[in-house]
Amino acid sequence: MDAHPASFVGVDLGIVNIATTSTGTRHGGRRLNRRREADRTLRAKLQRKGTKSARRRAKKHAGKEARRARDINHKISKHIVAEAQRTGRGIALEDLGGIRERARLRKPQRVTLHSWSFHQLGAFIAYKAKRAGVPLVHVDPAYTSQECSQCHHTDRRNRPSQARFACQVCGFVEHADLNSSHNIAARGWWTWVRGAESQAPALTLIA
Repeated sequence: MDAHPASFVGVDLGIVNIATTSTGTRHGGRRLNRRREADRTLRAKLQRKGTKSARRRAKKHAGKEARRARDINHKISKHIVAEAQRTGRGIALEDLGGIRERARLRKPQRVTLHSWSFHQLGAFIAYKAKRAGVPLVHVDPAYTSQECSQCHHTDRRNRPSQARFACQVCGFVEHADLNSSHNIAARGWWTWVRGAESQAPALTLIA
């Protein structure tokens, strides 16, 4: 694709949806989370049993979980990169360094966040983007969930619930994950523009 993308696809990583893109695609959802909750319940039950047979079953089940997560991450990353390549865009991905600390979550959500392989998903996206020649940048995800993607007013009250974004200033209403992904896309573009003159080759991929 063109070394200078027209814009960026922003990717928001989250709890209810593993990944939401600024083009409106949501990956994951409630069915997957229910399956993961059932996996955790079974694993905890086997661990409490503590027998040799239970430990063997727990290990086998953990392997199945890991393979399923890997397969899902491969499918999500393939879809995101293919969409960016098809539309001549780059990909703006959250800097994963602070993903586990950035949100105040209830305990079940913290367990969900820690149990998903976001770093693996990021690595898959980066690898596939490099292979497809799609520029990729990482951006700071701080306050993307509180910032209005239309007027850029940032306020905790803009996020009245997990799924809903409602700007206190301009009145813009959007699905919260989609609003965040638009902010990530915009930050990706500005990251690219600020470094394009002297660092365009280096910014082709920041892995």
